[in-house]
Amino acid sequence: MKKNILITGANRGIGLETARQLGKLGHSIILTARNEDRLMEAVHQLKSEKMEAHALVMDVASEESIRQAAVEFGKLKIKLDVLINNAAILSGEDESILHSNESLQIQTITTNGLGPLRVCKAFLPVMNKPSRIINISSGGGSMTDPVGGWAPAYCVSKSLLNAITRQLANELMEDGISVNAVCPGWVKTKMGGASAPRSVSQGAVTPVWLATEAPQNLSGKFFRDKTEIPW
Repeated sequence: MKKNILITGANRGIGLETARQLGKLGHSIILTARNEDRLMEAVHQLKSEKMEAHALVMDVASEESIRQAAVEFGKLKIKLDVLINNAAILSGEDESILHSNESLQIQTITTNGLGPLRVCKAFLPVMNKPSRIINISSGGGSMTDPVGGWAPAYCVSKSLLNAITRQLANELMEDGISVNAVCPGWVKTKMGGASAPRSVSQGAVTPVWLATEAPQNLSGKFFRDKTEIPW
């Protein structure tokens, strides 16, 4: 069955590859990004590959941008079956929880943690029941694995996103909306860098699975390679 799927931060990397894989399966994809020019390039790229793709400008770090994007989406008069919160930032200056600039830490936590929550709240009125929310997290946000000593603000933001995922899963259970988090692994993207061992196609496998094949009642979980992992 064809689904309407919205993906944030979908102009490149894992977001764009997830959009491509889902588009190949025949789903209608709404790509969002904060840079309109790059967003349109991504949409045209998918359309050239005979996929149904639409553009929606949205900066997940801005409450006003999220609100306006939700208004614009509402004009389409369609419902969402899947919302994938993929947009995130990682600063090269994110080196110490004690000594990094606090404004950088606030920006990272706002974009990667509060941003997805705000997107969920803004788009819930246009989500089907049942439907799915998929939050692209990171092993860096794990509270079980040892602290790796890299990008602490980013890792904290992903721990927050994991906690938000669990809370949303609990509150949306009665509406039939499943909410899960995904660790795509260390992926070769602009954010991950050239030395990352995994391809973007590998990074997209689990969110595509959750969006299309996973049981609807599977919720409140953290996954890597379609396998549940500890929080």
